Amino acid sequence: MCLATVAKVLEIGEDGKTAWVDFGGVKREVRLDVLPDVKVGDYVLIHTGFAIEKVDEETAKEILSAWDELFKIEKEAFGGTYYAKE
Repeated sequence: MCLATVAKVLEIGEDGKTAWVDFGGVKREVRLDVLPDVKVGDYVLIHTGFAIEKVDEETAKEILSAWDELFKIEKEAFGGTYYAKE
């Protein structure tokens, strides 16, 4: 199974080939080889450390909301840590 997740671009590296993105408070460096026209503030899908597709803000928020719901259900069913912003 392949899984991509949404992140917001915070900063683009000087070389234009890397970016720092935010996964709901977790910051990671990703590659921009596939999407060289990404700008700070854009939402992108990340898969295996690469930005693979731009996503409009409305779609990104829908995806993030779905993840929040999933985390809530998981917490209710199994206990543990709930990571979504409350």
